[in-house]
Amino acid sequence: MAKSTVSLPVFCLLLLSFDSGILLKLAKGQQGKTWCVAKPSTDDAALASNINSACNDLGSLGWNCSQIQPNGACFEPDTLINHASFAMNSYYQAFGRQEHNCYFLSSGLVTISDPSYGNCQYV
Repeated sequence: MAKSTVSLPVFCLLLLSFDSGILLKLAKGQQGKTWCVAKPSTDDAALASNINSACNDLGSLGWNCSQIQPNGACFEPDTLINHASFAMNSYYQAFGRQEHNCYFLSSGLVTISDPSYGNCQYV
């Protein structure tokens, strides 16, 4: 008779998928918080489009994307994926953290890991 084994990470993921009531202890006490980031496979044209659309829509709410402009807290590293992730997350947070607000033509990814770094704090 073959012995079945399941690794701990897989077992934990199975538990999470079966019991949505589990609260995860996350860094900085962010229980149940989610963020939206750009998928690493997203091409530059889509990332630039995501920045433009997210920042334009945020402008209508009185938000701005100054954090990803030169001298902004999230300007460095000066890459499209970092800037897009910040803009996409700002949009996602501003519009209620609904999964569809991180879609961005299938280039967004909802995560439970806080993407903040250094002085760049994701809300």
